[in-house]
Amino acid sequence: MTDTESEPAQPPAVALTGITKRFPGVVANSDVHLTVRAGEVHALCGENGAGKSTLMKILYGMQAPDEGTIEVGGEPVRFRSPAEAIKAGIGMVHQHFMLADNLTVLENVVLGAEGLHGIGRRAKARIRELAGATGLDVDPDTLVERLGVADRQRVEILKVLYRGARIVILDEPTAVLVPQEVDELFETLRSMRADGYTFLFISHKLDEVRTIADTVTVIRRGTTVGTVDPRTVSSRQLAEMMVGSELPSPEHRHTPIGDDEVLRVEGLTLRTQDDRTLLDSLDLVIRSGEVLGIAGVEGNGQTELVETIMGMRRAAEGRVLLAGKDLTKAGTLARREAGIGYIPEDRTRHGLLLTQPLWANRILGHQTRRPTARGAMLDIAGARRDTERIVEEFDVRTPGIEVAAASLSGGNQQKLVVGRELSGDPVLLIASHPTRGVDVGAQAAIWDQIRSARARGLAVLLVSADLDELIGLSDSILVMLRGRFVADADPTTVTPEDLGSAMTGAGSDRVDHIEEGETR
Repeated sequence: MTDTESEPAQPPAVALTGITKRFPGVVANSDVHLTVRAGEVHALCGENGAGKSTLMKILYGMQAPDEGTIEVGGEPVRFRSPAEAIKAGIGMVHQHFMLADNLTVLENVVLGAEGLHGIGRRAKARIRELAGATGLDVDPDTLVERLGVADRQRVEILKVLYRGARIVILDEPTAVLVPQEVDELFETLRSMRADGYTFLFISHKLDEVRTIADTVTVIRRGTTVGTVDPRTVSSRQLAEMMVGSELPSPEHRHTPIGDDEVLRVEGLTLRTQDDRTLLDSLDLVIRSGEVLGIAGVEGNGQTELVETIMGMRRAAEGRVLLAGKDLTKAGTLARREAGIGYIPEDRTRHGLLLTQPLWANRILGHQTRRPTARGAMLDIAGARRDTERIVEEFDVRTPGIEVAAASLSGGNQQKLVVGRELSGDPVLLIASHPTRGVDVGAQAAIWDQIRSARARGLAVLLVSADLDELIGLSDSILVMLRGRFVADADPTTVTPEDLGSAMTGAGSDRVDHIEEGETR
């Protein structure tokens, strides 16, 4: 027997066996099996509602399985809380960062873990030691509000490492990153993997999964359908495992743009109460049948632009005109009544009442118009009928229209919102991250609905962190940086890398720089 043969095999970092989790009327996980080797990046893919989130909540101690076993490092465990999972060396970085902007990096990292290294010199020394592993090159005393998106994510990773995690769950970690930042994150993961860290990588972006993962497990309808080597499968094959259909692509398709001017924004300026400029003299025009894309690293004014056009924020200067009508002083409801549909960037905060039935959510923003209103009264029967239509037409997968919106998967919630906002024949659709966090099947359906509406003459203002989506759907693209339009691009020639460079202030041959005072 050789020395190699005599060495005992290293136990898996994580082994989930026969995991089943039931909720009233729903089986979220059914006999799920997942084995993650120590020191690997293991991707977990599946549709919205496939059971990925439930499975990770079970592993992280947020929920208890009804059946099945969990082993960490070969030892059986049963977590009753995230604190117990953290104690066992498991950390989770959530898609939506859980950081306090008004606290420093040091304060964010040690919050809740003050007993480990105190809150002073020892804590700071440990943070600096771990910062090298994550590629975070900032002073621990820096306020988090001054950090970019990529560094915020590094702080989140730093938080779990500080608590002793050797197994890290990453939930949609590239959702808000530009291509260059994705490359940097992947370099960080490769470096940490070489140091013995293990990653569970949850993502809808199959090309990225194949780039970074050592192994991919696919979950479909609550159960595992296979574990594969990403080097031996294509993105299309992974998509077929996930949804049983070909991977969609937002390839650019030319459609004629009309002559009618739908939205005109002139000199739009927004300031904070302490006179800090958030939007700086913005001008844009969208015509009927045109999709204008807005690119930018999050936090550079895209959200403020959308909310100011919608009337949720009051501009300090400038005008908003819809089909020639000045809406600058109009409220949000009046703007909706004038023909603006709105897909918000966060459907759970601004798009849905999660505890209310689907038919009640159909009424939101349309409470003064048919078919959900008749004169000054709500038309509940009309709302129910039209919700049935949306469910059918937009393939919202639900047991019925009486269920609460919270019971739907993220993709089906989004399809309900898109269906509602495309109802009533709007003249302008403001779509803010319309496919964020949805699976490839729902993504394709939403793209098709936007294309169809655009072909009927709808004007669209599209804000997205998915640069392939922006390039594929837009007729022209403006790049935002620090509250200004700094560049524009032709979607037929620009690449995601070109846009990423412009978004971070670097130049590119295929992106035209906009001089101050120049309008497009």
